[in-house]
Amino acid sequence: MTLSAALATASRSMDLFSLGIQISGNNISNAHTPGYVRNSLIIEEGKPYRQGNLLIGTGAFATGIRRDVDEYLEGRIYQANGDLELSSALTDAYQQLEGTLGSLGDSDLAAHLTDFIGSIQAVVNQPENGAIRSVTIAQGQSFADNIRLLRGKLEDLTQVINTQIDAIVGKANELLNTVQSLNPQISQLEANGLGQNDASGLRNQRSQALDELSKLIPIRVIDRPDGGVDVHTGSDYLILGGTFQKLEIAVSSQNGVIGTHVQTTATKSLMDGSGGQLTGLIEGRDTVVQGFQTQLDHLAAAVINQFNQIHASGEGTAGFSSVTGTYAVSDTSAALNAAGLTFSPQNGSFQLKVRNQGTGLTETTNIAVNLDGIGTETSLASLQADLNAIDHVTATITSDGKLQISSDAGFEFRFSNDTSGTLAALGINTFFTGTNATDIQVNSVLKQDARYLATGLGGGPSDNRNAVLLAQTFDKAVSGLDNLSIAEYLDRAKSDVAQQSAAQGALADGLQSFRDALNTQREQSSGVNLDEELIKILQFQHSYQAAARIISTVEELMNTLLNI
Repeated sequence: MTLSAALATASRSMDLFSLGIQISGNNISNAHTPGYVRNSLIIEEGKPYRQGNLLIGTGAFATGIRRDVDEYLEGRIYQANGDLELSSALTDAYQQLEGTLGSLGDSDLAAHLTDFIGSIQAVVNQPENGAIRSVTIAQGQSFADNIRLLRGKLEDLTQVINTQIDAIVGKANELLNTVQSLNPQISQLEANGLGQNDASGLRNQRSQALDELSKLIPIRVIDRPDGGVDVHTGSDYLILGGTFQKLEIAVSSQNGVIGTHVQTTATKSLMDGSGGQLTGLIEGRDTVVQGFQTQLDHLAAAVINQFNQIHASGEGTAGFSSVTGTYAVSDTSAALNAAGLTFSPQNGSFQLKVRNQGTGLTETTNIAVNLDGIGTETSLASLQADLNAIDHVTATITSDGKLQISSDAGFEFRFSNDTSGTLAALGINTFFTGTNATDIQVNSVLKQDARYLATGLGGGPSDNRNAVLLAQTFDKAVSGLDNLSIAEYLDRAKSDVAQQSAAQGALADGLQSFRDALNTQREQSSGVNLDEELIKILQFQHSYQAAARIISTVEELMNTLLNI
């Protein structure tokens, strides 16, 4: 090797070691910068050349600056981010639901149900006592009020989650914008570079955006040869080359129920439910909150229907001179079980008792309700005709499709033995009105006159036989409540929330530990170790000094040669 070649090699080495010191110094400076990835100098041996029988080395060359990133580990972290955030969002939903259920205080729904049942037991003991009858009606109204109050709180909670979903969609779109805008900048900077390093700062920004995005929605990231990345969610794309789509909130209607979902703007694909805070919020809203809301609706509907069927077959201490049903049919000529009633009647019959108030004589008429699919089935119009055939009774159908029954002056009427559920389905002689937890109320007829509380079965004011049946309503299995009683169904719904909340919280804790472990691995592979960087600086410094000594030695030799 000539002295000139040795001088060039040493000079190049000094530049190389100086660059190494600069890179390690930059790593140390950014040791605490969020999202920073450690850079390493890529050094390769120069190609040697032969001079006679000797193989002469040409020193070392810098071929690039490498970002120390484990792409496989990054993918696992993205998945772990999504799993944890989904579980955390579900945990929050359960905790918010528990808080909503607890917001009623000690007098929760179960307590109001117990009070209502207790008031019915009091009526059983003294059915003729007007004050006790009024208390029962008031306790029933209090129970209904609390069902509606809880239902309203659940709707409020749903709106809170909807607001959070809107915010997450907006944040996800901002992060997608960031990734999409950084892709061409990185590609342009690295087009003529030595490797994927020239845009290290921009790559760090993009990695941080992807990390945050993976917490919001499930993503899969694919590196492109030009330095850009494609981003997929589920089986659809969000960023694919130069193609880009965002997320949007869409309104849908199913079975008359208005709801919202998140979809992509171009392909209209629904969000994949495999992970992310957004998925957790949607599942928390639809499964946790609205799932309990549905249970509450089923509970209220069962209370209304089961209690009304017993009440409608009983008698109060006073007869009716006029009564109007609270439920309307959509078609007066259709069979009652196909006429649009919320609670469908069945094949059977009921009795109408017409009493002459002057003589005290009572005439009982059996009204058949044919709904067995054989022959002419009973419609509201035909039922009206059957009732009009009874002396001293007039039946009409209101303009909104409700049945109204009136008696002539000096007469009153009562009901009994309804095996068809028709009276309850039409809302005649019922305790509750409404269809579910949104509108359950005590019938205004009872609130105006407690004598119409149907405690007996025709045995006079002291008859408590129907009150006994009413008290037993909440302990009987109901097919629409998974064959549980109303009281059991309510207890199970509450306990399920507590158990699922605890299980989801434990799962979130486990996922947190797993993600922390992955982040520790990331820190080990991509983070800055101050001790290692200081050692590298010392190594590069010593190598720099050695190269400087070579230059100094070559200079002395050249001066010696020139002086000969």
